[in-house]
Amino acid sequence: MTKDPRNHDTPNHQPGPHLDAADLAQFTGTTQWYRHPMNTKVLYTDGVQYLAAKGEAYWLIDAIVSHLRSPVIRQALANDDRLATLQFWQLTVNDDRSAVLTCRADSDEEPAITQPIDYTDFPLAEIDIWCGRSEDHWVLYLPSEH
Repeated sequence: MTKDPRNHDTPNHQPGPHLDAADLAQFTGTTQWYRHPMNTKVLYTDGVQYLAAKGEAYWLIDAIVSHLRSPVIRQALANDDRLATLQFWQLTVNDDRSAVLTCRADSDEEPAITQPIDYTDFPLAEIDIWCGRSEDHWVLYLPSEH
């Protein structure tokens, strides 16, 4: 019999990723840059690296990076040129473990990009990652690292 891997009431359940929002608040800058393997024009900070490692969320970085060259972002740029220099990404995890990844030009704007995610074990209910343009690179960083 096959069990649903999302059923955490099984005796063989291994604990999922552990990440605490307070852990992320310690990041106020970066001492090292990490280059993304899918797009070498994307760098990310110590805080984003920590989030990806402890939260087992390299997929989240990949999702954001995959949108940076997508037709969807090109269309969004045509509608709002602010997205060419700064993007506010947010992952919101629902009670049923589905999630939504959004990109906005500003906090009070409608999302330029919305990506539904069927299931995630990401340990926080919500995370913000900012994406800024720096010369010829995009840089992903936590708000506390700004």
